[in-house]
Amino acid sequence: MSILAVNELSRVYGERPQTTEAIRSLTFEVEEGEFVCVIGPSGCGKTTLLRCISGLLSPTSGAVILRGEAVVQPPEDMALVFQEYNRSLFPWMTVRHNVAFPLRRKRLGKEGQRQRTEEAIEVVDLGGFIDHYPWQLSGGMQQRVAIARALAYRPSVLLMDEPFASVDAQTRAELEDLVLDVRRRFGMTVLFVTHDIDESVYLGDRIVILSRAPARIRETVAVDLPKPRDQIETRGMAEFTRLRTHVQRTIREEAGSSSAAGGG
Repeated sequence: MSILAVNELSRVYGERPQTTEAIRSLTFEVEEGEFVCVIGPSGCGKTTLLRCISGLLSPTSGAVILRGEAVVQPPEDMALVFQEYNRSLFPWMTVRHNVAFPLRRKRLGKEGQRQRTEEAIEVVDLGGFIDHYPWQLSGGMQQRVAIARALAYRPSVLLMDEPFASVDAQTRAELEDLVLDVRRRFGMTVLFVTHDIDESVYLGDRIVILSRAPARIRETVAVDLPKPRDQIETRGMAEFTRLRTHVQRTIREEAGSSSAAGGG
């Protein structure tokens, strides 16, 4: 059953004649409990799409539907994890208070907020750092705090905008597995924007490949890899290699068509 629907979504920046069309007539659905990755050429409009879905940016036309209701502002049933984790955390707040901050919108009471906060921090394996400040943590640990804050809120849909782009390869692998574990344990629906082809294949149930800007849907690819995923075994499978090659070729074709158009 579809929990999220994007219907003919378009977004244009500026006013004529100085306009930039970022996304054009995007339509797709996300099923409840599904993990969908969105990927495409650099600058194709992935972040614009996610900001429209989250209600942070109004589309020029089209609509985003969450559980049958149009999204016109950030929904209470949705959380967004940004790439720039160091800008999304409050440096003057401890890990505990950063994670608890959005719970002020929930009617949980002090004890309910405390339990929800501590559980989320334990899930991301930061129990020993609960009273530390963000500036005392590594980049990967700060991103865990951002994930914990989203988890504590218990959204039905978790949006993630290239959340691991700024960490090293080992930390990225750890965070990928953390997100898969969190998705399994909490039954959340995840829409994950990435520029990393391997990451999209490793994480996703489906991959939505966008065209060059203005973004349209070039192709949707089903990822039929065994679960649970494993960083070594999954990436060593012939089907993983086939899917990665297919996605990479499709994106290169889009990037190439952009260069050809510019060169003409």
